[in-house]
Amino acid sequence: MFKFLARSDKYLFTPDKSFKKSLKNILGFLPHDIRLYQLAFVHKSASGIIFKNHQINNERLEYLGDAILDAIVAEYLYKKFPEKDEGFLTRMRSKIVNRDNLNAIAIKLGLSDMIVSKMSNDNHRSIYGDALEALVGALYIDLGFNNAKRLILERIIQHHVSLIKLQETETDFKSRIIEWGQKNKKTVNFTSYEEYDDVTNGNVFISHLIVVDEIIGRGIGTSKKDAEQNAARQALKFIEG
Repeated sequence: MFKFLARSDKYLFTPDKSFKKSLKNILGFLPHDIRLYQLAFVHKSASGIIFKNHQINNERLEYLGDAILDAIVAEYLYKKFPEKDEGFLTRMRSKIVNRDNLNAIAIKLGLSDMIVSKMSNDNHRSIYGDALEALVGALYIDLGFNNAKRLILERIIQHHVSLIKLQETETDFKSRIIEWGQKNKKTVNFTSYEEYDDVTNGNVFISHLIVVDEIIGRGIGTSKKDAEQNAARQALKFIEG
């Protein structure tokens, strides 16, 4: 994967003892291809600095891990709640894989201390959840689907996800604001667009929630879905005082 890097760049990408120890604590074993896992923690804001002209970061692993995690959680919930309908399963999956929950899980796992970035992680907490998804992508590539699923369920989902607590937690603010609009006979619309962010060195999504030609909520996120949820959450705070 890294054979095209210059000797100095390869040296910068050599995992140290601290990284290996942290990785073993998270996974329960030390994988052979450690560099694959180290890549999972390189945020795009740091790739240009560490690797000079080589744009190496965790975005591709994050993309893969997002899809794998969705599939694992969907199957887990399907088996866990055989009596529940599709709507319940969809809402529960959304609560497990939403950005705030993934950020919290990543911090519990200790990923926050392993991430390489040039940003203030406290102000861009989505970095944590992104790294967790990238880690899932690395596990899938390294172990295959079945082994990765078993490890993710045993060491992440079952240890750090409380299904009882999540059932009582509201995370789907968009559906809630739409229901409010229907009940009060008010039209609720979202407008979203992408904008380049100098801090993250990439695009972010910005969403406005409009009710009767008035913007009552604004949200920012790494995806359109996250931005709309954040806009809906702000709008509900405005409506409910």
